[in-house]
Amino acid sequence: MATLDEPGTELEDFPTLTQRYQRELLAHCYRMSGSVHEAEDLVQETFLRAWRAADKFEGRSSVRTWLYRIATNVCLTNLENRPRRPLPVGLGTPDAVAGDALELDHEIAWLEPVPDAAVEVAERDTIRLAFVAALQHLPARQRAVLILRDVLRWSAAEVAEALDTTTAAVNSALQRAHAQLAERGLTADTVEPNLTAAQQHMLERYVDAFWRKDVDSIVGMLTAEATWDMPPFTSWYRGADAIGWLIGTECPGGAHDMKMVATRANGQPAYGLYMRTPQGDFTPFQLQVLELEGDRVRHCTAFFDVTLFATFGLPAGLPDDRVPAPSSP
Repeated sequence: MATLDEPGTELEDFPTLTQRYQRELLAHCYRMSGSVHEAEDLVQETFLRAWRAADKFEGRSSVRTWLYRIATNVCLTNLENRPRRPLPVGLGTPDAVAGDALELDHEIAWLEPVPDAAVEVAERDTIRLAFVAALQHLPARQRAVLILRDVLRWSAAEVAEALDTTTAAVNSALQRAHAQLAERGLTADTVEPNLTAAQQHMLERYVDAFWRKDVDSIVGMLTAEATWDMPPFTSWYRGADAIGWLIGTECPGGAHDMKMVATRANGQPAYGLYMRTPQGDFTPFQLQVLELEGDRVRHCTAFFDVTLFATFGLPAGLPDDRVPAPSSP
């Protein structure tokens, strides 16, 4: 192991090391896997392998670079023979029309959102849901090359060493990855800046419109070509009118039945939507992650995996808010 005067000094205090790199390695493993739950396991495996190999660290790179090398290879091993994690919009199926039955598929391993609180805020542009979904279309090694080169800004030689290949192979893989992403018009740079005052006001009206189940108001806050998908349902919808039909006819809640609690996912505004029960309290229903265009919603993915509420630190339920009727004298 390196001495205290060498780059391996950090390895002398492993608890501090894991705390220092936990969030950025989670973001890295999430980009690779498309699953926040898998990413958490992959980070733990990374630290376990690093701890076991600490005495072999020679200090030829920084500890951070060494950890990323381990994490990348842990991810590649995990991804062997596994299908990509899609969103319904990315399945290649046509958008649904009003009246179509909702198609449900629990067999597909769907892309998952990641809480902003779990990853480095500075990296949020490269964890946007659309960008991570686009990464899922790449073969695992191309995905790794693109992330290491474009997100972490490693040199081709550094990537080649990490993946035990040649710089020519790295450059070729990066070119192919760029071509595939370009076909979908997605890069790490096609993201929106921080929310403006107008966007924040629109989101407040959006939450209020769901509470009142004012479908016309919700439709008015969507772009004309907005899209909406809802894993594990494979059906997805394009156009404000189609989405309005979906919310108006397929959503089980009525006026004052749907409460939203704000959170952040993938560097984007998100909401845990709670549905009123017959007893009057509220239980988790779906986690909405919104993509904005100006002061309107361009895309919403409503995740029906209610285990995500705990992942995002959202309440397990909300109390009945109705005022009880006065008792008789």
